[in-house]
Amino acid sequence: QVQLEESGGGLVQSGESLRLSCTASGNIGNFFFLGWYRQAPGKEREMVATINSAEITNYADSVKGRFTISRDSALNAMYLQMNSMKPEDTAVYYCNLKLPKWGHDYWGQGTQVTVSS
Repeated sequence: QVQLEESGGGLVQSGESLRLSCTASGNIGNFFFLGWYRQAPGKEREMVATINSAEITNYADSVKGRFTISRDSALNAMYLQMNSMKPEDTAVYYCNLKLPKWGHDYWGQGTQVTVSS
């Protein structure tokens, strides 16, 4: 069983930066997909950025050029550096881990990010 824990959320002003962290407990193996998703009030959860075990990254168009996803395999950690933040980035951000070999899909509890204008 893997558990994910996010940290780093908070309140920032438009144009400022924030860094989210996600740590995974347990063995995640060598083939996986890690990602950040977000859900704003009244909206569906959406993909923000993903990174796989081959370090291939993917970003939502709305965050390209502003957000950077990265991971540290030694720490079983993943990060989301968010720069030039906008009020529309306000949401609960969730860490996700997919283990295709076993069909497992794990979610963190979420961390609130609020960007004031």
